[in-house]
Amino acid sequence: MSEADWFALNRAAWNARTRVHVASKFYDLDSFRAGASSLKPIELEQVGDVRGKTLLHLQCHFGQDTLSWARLGARVTGLDLSDEAITAARGLAKELSVDARFVEANVYDAPAALGGETFDIVFTSYGVLGWLPDMTRWARAAAACLKPGGVLHLVEFHPVVWTFDNAFEQIAYAYDGHGEPIVTEETGTYADRSAPVVLKEVGFNHGIGTVVSALLDAGLTLERLRELDWSPYDIFPDMVEGPPGQFRMKKFERRLPLVYALAARRRP
Repeated sequence: MSEADWFALNRAAWNARTRVHVASKFYDLDSFRAGASSLKPIELEQVGDVRGKTLLHLQCHFGQDTLSWARLGARVTGLDLSDEAITAARGLAKELSVDARFVEANVYDAPAALGGETFDIVFTSYGVLGWLPDMTRWARAAAACLKPGGVLHLVEFHPVVWTFDNAFEQIAYAYDGHGEPIVTEETGTYADRSAPVVLKEVGFNHGIGTVVSALLDAGLTLERLRELDWSPYDIFPDMVEGPPGQFRMKKFERRLPLVYALAARRRP
């Protein structure tokens, strides 16, 4: 299977997910339409004030977070591989009268797809890197989209999480697969486990060292790296909440990192 085949499978899977997600309780579009933000405290605290800044959201899905940043005053562009997600994002922006641009493209092709435009902030979050085989190409693409002095903000599920089988009973995959594809097939999505969709897709595990090294090699300066033993999303098995908005798996309590967040700046 070629890289083109991998991305074709993943595009089809995210197209199928989009049809489910726009109607799901997980994404709760009714509340979003009424003014709720989809952003979580982790990224809000890290990114800070975005008023008047240009922001590129890579792998934006159907645009909720992108539009949430726009509501906070950023001038936003969202980019995603899924044509159905981009169509939904454009429709949502129009419906809500939010000024936003959405571009359909592979994240590796972002600099060309955006015509060389650069941004104050490049943002990407939660379940994004695992769809990409090569962190070096990702980091170079993200860095090329930053203005001098601009900052990349990544908030992502911790790679330790992806070493487990689906039941979190044993280690099934390498912490860092060095580009080795993991082909899976599942029914339903994280937003609706009972959804009547079958998703065949290809994932890749990347250790934090690989991610950080790729960013440094792309010319960025690491300014912040946090590892958290909780997730803002209740998407893993047998999770309990406490404090509010912080979910941990009951069987691991505080012993397992679930999320990490980093900021890397392009030199002025």
